[in-house]
Amino acid sequence: MRAVHPVTLDVAHGETLGIVGESGCGKSTLARMLVGLLDPTTGSIEIEGAPLDKADPAAFGRRIQYVFQDPISSLNPRKTIRQIMEAPLKRLHRMDAPRRAARIAEIFDTVALRHEFLDRYPHEFSGGQAQRIGIARALAAEARILILDEPVSALDVSVQAQVLNLLADLKAQLGLTYLFISHDLAVVEAVSDRIAVLYFGSVVELGRAEEIFRAPRHPYTRLLADSAPVVGRPLSAPEARESELPDPLNPPRGCAFRARCPLASDRCAHEVPKLRQVGGHAVACHHPIGT
Repeated sequence: MRAVHPVTLDVAHGETLGIVGESGCGKSTLARMLVGLLDPTTGSIEIEGAPLDKADPAAFGRRIQYVFQDPISSLNPRKTIRQIMEAPLKRLHRMDAPRRAARIAEIFDTVALRHEFLDRYPHEFSGGQAQRIGIARALAAEARILILDEPVSALDVSVQAQVLNLLADLKAQLGLTYLFISHDLAVVEAVSDRIAVLYFGSVVELGRAEEIFRAPRHPYTRLLADSAPVVGRPLSAPEARESELPDPLNPPRGCAFRARCPLASDRCAHEVPKLRQVGGHAVACHHPIGT
């Protein structure tokens, strides 16, 4: 079974690339490969032209870090926040105790957390506070790239805005690069410079955030946009012939989206579409919208 098909993505320094798609499309599998939690069976991952090599875990961890979806369960319940924060400083940077204390205080000030939180345990915090701690732990590694896997989906709407504003401030202050994975199209559009739309393990559309949902070129992107609830707009059933993803153990021939696509033709049943430029977007479709 292929969870992710061959995917080529270039992310510029200081950019936020949003990655969207339904559950099961390969978003989290791709993210876990990028941080070394899963090994890709083919292909390579490069940072600044150099292959990502896990031979030296400390060097790997100093370049890229992961912020998890569930802020509480991603923190060790048996350790205090101070112990959690000290782990990357010990293992990645070999700091002594006085330097660790100074660095942790600096990071907590950066993410607007009180220093007395350091001697508490994860269960004593709200979701928003726990997510700030997770972000602080990633910053302790001094990585320039953060993989944000649904970082606000488990939070209340008001807390989501606080965390998103914090991420924007950190990106500007520290020159960070983000890969932002989410189901929430509004959040992704608001925080991203570009957006990649995944379907059945493949990128089907890639374009500027302000254009990708305003004028989608791929029928699946339009389906996602039409399916998202919007305040003040009645819910309506999007135009689609099927509602389920294909079976990954028995993948279809040709275009994986054709059973759900209102524009599908005989060509779609036999030929896998390749990414090509259409109206400023990269689109993998034989019949892109608007052409």
